[in-house]
Amino acid sequence: MRLLEAAIRHPRLKADRGALSAAVGLLDRNAGGFMGGCPPGDLSVAFLTDGALARLHGRFLDDASPTDVITFAGDPALGQAGEICVSADAAARHAGGSARDYSRELTLYVVHGWLHLAGYDDTRPAAKRAMRRAESRAMRLLERSACIPRFKLA
Repeated sequence: MRLLEAAIRHPRLKADRGALSAAVGLLDRNAGGFMGGCPPGDLSVAFLTDGALARLHGRFLDDASPTDVITFAGDPALGQAGEICVSADAAARHAGGSARDYSRELTLYVVHGWLHLAGYDDTRPAAKRAMRRAESRAMRLLERSACIPRFKLA
């Protein structure tokens, strides 16, 4: 069982950390269906504002434009799986105002980051299609198991 650190850095986001841990645990238990899954070790998920994520994007990827997810690989030899940074604001824009859709969208961003750590890439068309298929499988797995964490942007 991995240690999951959920850093809520968005001032208006309310999140169920236990449900997030359960969702990541379910993905981990089904890692064989996702290129072996996220590497072993501690995993950090940071929920940020658009501005904070854009600053990370600029600092580490030389692109200060807004984005929805950035993933940083960890060092499994040091017990670190990596860090997934997501924009709670981007999820709100894409969800269209529905609380259920917001929780699903923000969960999709976490899944996307977890899949990046598992080795999926979305920079080339064929790789992007494989990423989208894996995202769909992961989201179906979470939905069938009633493991979509509840998030609320107050």
